Amino acid sequence: MRRSRTDTHQTPAIQVIERMFTLIDVLASRGDPMSLKEISEQTGLHPSTTHRILNDLTIGRFVDRPEAGSYRLGMRLLELGNLVKARLSVRDAAMAPMRELHRLIQQPVNLSVRQGDEIVYIERAYSERSGMQVVRAIGGRAPLHLTSTGKLFLADDEMQRVRAYATRTGLAGQTRNSITQLPALERELAAARQTGVAHDNEELELGVRCMAAGIHDDQGKLVAGLSISAPGDRLDDNWLPKLKLTAQQISAALGHDERS
Repeated sequence: MRRSRTDTHQTPAIQVIERMFTLIDVLASRGDPMSLKEISEQTGLHPSTTHRILNDLTIGRFVDRPEAGSYRLGMRLLELGNLVKARLSVRDAAMAPMRELHRLIQQPVNLSVRQGDEIVYIERAYSERSGMQVVRAIGGRAPLHLTSTGKLFLADDEMQRVRAYATRTGLAGQTRNSITQLPALERELAAARQTGVAHDNEELELGVRCMAAGIHDDQGKLVAGLSISAPGDRLDDNWLPKLKLTAQQISAALGHDERS
């Protein structure tokens, strides 16, 4: 039976291109080479049509023929995929979803990455209507253990690396709420691993609380954190589903598959 295309509701105007897409989808569903008969049966295309299109795809290196009568995806797709991946930027992928999240909650939304023992703020969506002064400008830095995004990165580390971080930094605090003892930090990180989100309870700045969710690339690596900042008495746990969904959307734009 012909496979339906799930990535779009539109049908290509040129029939042969639609058939080419269908063939590529079928080959992508299997890691091993497939016979012409298998491909024809799964696509619903006549064997002669299947053979003709596969031959043209082979010429363009979009399909390989490891042996007579069998086919698999070709290296040209990997080359093109790497070009696309090289153009992908966390910031570019995050901008529109961040603005939409800010529109929904009317509080600052921050995008941060890890550099050594600190996070660096690389983008922010906010407005004066949030009622909160933005203290950390784009390019600003903060210790990992005092921020919600920083805790996500620490939670992603092995415990030995977390303890090495604690030794290097001394877990210096900045407010009366700062976590400055390793056992307390380890409990925070365990909670972050379990829930997929982390919190800053006025640990970096008094009067400001944050919650963060992770952004992952196509290899599943944690590459950034998306956080919401709000006055301490306004941070709403009901924002968590929206925050996690937005982080997932950005991750998906970077090629991450939540199912893997």
